[in-house]
Amino acid sequence: MIRNRPLLAGCAVAAIALAAIGLLIAASPGHPAPTTPAKLPLILAHYLPWFEARPESSHWGWHWTMNAFDPEKVTDGKRSIASHYYPLIGPYDSGSPAVIEYHLLLMKLAGIDGVIADWYGRSNFLDYPIVHRSTAALFRQAEKWGMRTGICYEDQTIPRLAQAGQLRERDRVEHAREEIEWLRANWFARPAYLRLNGKPVLLSFGQDGLTDAEWDQVAQSVTEMPLYLSEHRRRAAAAGGFDWPVPREGLSSLDRFYKLASNWPVAMPVAFPRFHDIYQEAGVHVSWGSISDDEGRTFTTTLDRALKSGAPFVQIATWNDWGEGTMVEPSVEYGYRDLETVQRLRGVAAPSAFSFTPKDLRLPYRLLLLRRKQAGRPQLKAQLDTVADLLATGAASKAREALDRIKPG
Repeated sequence: MIRNRPLLAGCAVAAIALAAIGLLIAASPGHPAPTTPAKLPLILAHYLPWFEARPESSHWGWHWTMNAFDPEKVTDGKRSIASHYYPLIGPYDSGSPAVIEYHLLLMKLAGIDGVIADWYGRSNFLDYPIVHRSTAALFRQAEKWGMRTGICYEDQTIPRLAQAGQLRERDRVEHAREEIEWLRANWFARPAYLRLNGKPVLLSFGQDGLTDAEWDQVAQSVTEMPLYLSEHRRRAAAAGGFDWPVPREGLSSLDRFYKLASNWPVAMPVAFPRFHDIYQEAGVHVSWGSISDDEGRTFTTTLDRALKSGAPFVQIATWNDWGEGTMVEPSVEYGYRDLETVQRLRGVAAPSAFSFTPKDLRLPYRLLLLRRKQAGRPQLKAQLDTVADLLATGAASKAREALDRIKPG
């Protein structure tokens, strides 16, 4: 397994995104005609809440700079950021209410049911507090609009805390227990939280944090163990596992996961569009390797296979990991293509319950642009709040009409 996503000053991080869709689309060049599963799985997107950007923050965070790029430098209208790709809305702050609104509305219009947030716990160390605050803000808005929320716990934070003298080695298991107890009392208890057969679902990324034996101790010590999924393989304490792209193996790594998962009580397969990290160019470390976008076929193929698997949920990896290039969030390079793929496959799988169009996907962007102008036109707020609620409740046509009535300032 690989260790993805460095955190502040080169700390490695992870991310997972989930999504799922049953499908049956007409065969076309480069796009297989998948079969329709008996039941539509949940579509969930792995979300990275770690971006800091001006003016919301006082500085540009590590995930935009990686200590090698300067977003204050602008060339041909683009800021210099740590990514081979460029967000359609430009580099942003994860704590921005307007950005959270934009992201979640795009997901709803694409047919994505919710988010899995990459979470570092509650310790006051590095940018963990920022990730925690942004996750809380993301969950509040998602819950308001009836979307699922879930956590992928980065247990690699535990050895990092120990190495920094923030945690005693003998307290590793206790620290994880306390974090899970906090999740149980706060986020697991909320109606919107992701559940399977009544149990809250918790993911942990990687193999660099707690050992298998330590996870066994955690499972024995918490008040009530959630339905725990570990990455790639099933730990003894886990009910099953979830998959993640392996750049040096490409799509062949999926075969191993599906074979292993066939004997598990529950599995979460992965769908992803590509893998093209910036780490070597940023001087962080050598590249993990790459997986070709293949003109959209990688995403269609991996999503198709995941949907046919019969799993209760599928993960899209990722919504917005710009450093590794796995994002399905709209970009300058790919536009809305990947979300249109999700939308198309979702719509064919459940045509009576889904009717949004590619044209509808453009509406959150229009709303965001107006939000950004709102500081100079406070009278717009009530109108824009109405547009957001219309989009969130599925009234795309009415939202478009309301946007058309707003005169540019």
